[in-house]
Amino acid sequence: MSTASLMRTRFPSAVLVAVGLAAGFGVAQGTGVRALGGAVFAAAGLAAGALWVRRRSVPVAVGLAALYVAAFVLAHVLAIGVGLPAWLAVSLVTLTAAGVTFAVVDGSREDAPVA
Repeated sequence: MSTASLMRTRFPSAVLVAVGLAAGFGVAQGTGVRALGGAVFAAAGLAAGALWVRRRSVPVAVGLAALYVAAFVLAHVLAIGVGLPAWLAVSLVTLTAAGVTFAVVDGSREDAPVA
């Protein structure tokens, strides 16, 4: 599904957040190629960002993008710094970021008008 067709549907952007964080981690772990996981993370984030701008506004999109990147960083802090198992750290930040995204953008049945 292209980004253009995603924007015309009610596809939940929270799914893209979850895919970017969890699948990005899984791809990096599974292949041993961190850059490939980063590419999944970046592609999902860009697609989600396009939806956020269209459905809400640029300031909301910037805030959610900051949350998305902060979740990525926090997963590393929890796994490396605190010592949580990596999958647990990724799961916690993914659930949180996707939940906030759903509440802010996807939970409403109607799109807010974009100014």
